[in-house]
Amino acid sequence: MTLDRSRQIRIVTTLLALVLGGVVLFAFRDHTSIQRYYKHQGTVFGTYYNIRYQASEDLEDAILQRLKEFDASLSTFNPHSTISVLNQGRDTVWDDYFTAMYETAQEINVLSHGAFDITVAPLVNAWGFGFSNRETITPELIDSLRGVKNILDASAIAKGQACDVVANLLHEHGADNYLVDIGGEVVLHGVNAQGEPWRVGITKPIDDPSGQVNEVQEVIASTNLCMATSGNYRQFYYEGGMRRSHTIDPRTGYPVNHNLLSATVVAPSCMRADALATACMVLGTDSALMLIRELPKTECYLIYATDTADSLAVVHTEGFPL
Repeated sequence: MTLDRSRQIRIVTTLLALVLGGVVLFAFRDHTSIQRYYKHQGTVFGTYYNIRYQASEDLEDAILQRLKEFDASLSTFNPHSTISVLNQGRDTVWDDYFTAMYETAQEINVLSHGAFDITVAPLVNAWGFGFSNRETITPELIDSLRGVKNILDASAIAKGQACDVVANLLHEHGADNYLVDIGGEVVLHGVNAQGEPWRVGITKPIDDPSGQVNEVQEVIASTNLCMATSGNYRQFYYEGGMRRSHTIDPRTGYPVNHNLLSATVVAPSCMRADALATACMVLGTDSALMLIRELPKTECYLIYATDTADSLAVVHTEGFPL
């Protein structure tokens, strides 16, 4: 009788375990079955955004609210933002977004020996779009503008930072699969709706002022990536028969004198990648490679003009994810 009771207890225990296991398995399957991919597109900070993610609910409102908060910190188009108030010469409390941007900008400024500088805006504005004000530039003007350090412009770092901000929001809501693209700067994680690695392209810098032609230089497939590209993709000027980009060197106040047309950087954060890509465009091909090779978990892909008319060449660090 005792043996029979023991057997009964074991049978009941086994059945209970199977039932509970089935409940857990069913719950897990039910949870994953309601996960779906969402896609949101629009404009922000004077550029576009394209966000795709897998989640159990639509997070668009939360994303837009987070972008609104970011805009209130670093948008120079917003006269009430933290950075705009500072540029107006008024005191304000630094928010977390501004502090993170400023600290990273200062770090990259030191690493690049001044090639990245968020105070370069007065010089850029003086030269005009495409150096249209070239005839009005004098050494005296350059010297005076190089001394202006109280006007900040985060445009060369903020898009990348905004990608990080949205990616962090998605992670907070349990999303493991997502792609965040703001103005060409990208953070991605996991897989797409087809269960494959996300695919992103590097745009070929072609001479097309109309912006109607979009040729892809390289396609990258990855499940974990923070990437930013800097360059004058469709606007060049010619000097000595060589195509050159419209980039101002903040160290000299004058246009750069090299043939680098596009710099794509992969780094631990998109904010860092964004700033480093800009620094590369100032440094030129050889110096950019030297800088990136010194930094941990950081790679670059550089497109430059050759001596042959309309010919492009590519060089990249050994670990760039091709």
